Amino acid sequence: MAANMEELKQKILEFATKKAKFKSKMYIKDLYKADPNAKPREVKKAANELVQEGKLEFFSSGSTTMYGVPGFGKTEKEQFGGE
Repeated sequence: MAANMEELKQKILEFATKKAKFKSKMYIKDLYKADPNAKPREVKKAANELVQEGKLEFFSSGSTTMYGVPGFGKTEKEQFGGE
């Protein structure tokens, strides 16, 4: 288990930023690898907090929700159009 939520969020952000150079969008299961000792629920909670803080962003194709680092890859609006 992660020592605390801030430490877990830092690990997720570092992992996502490093991975974003090769793969701009990640499934939640990819983010589980950021801290193998953390429970999936903890990782999801931390990732959602990072989205609220603007450090990660959601990307939804309608059937799947993915996470991305702002500034890497296409945004949802660029991919599917919209407002």
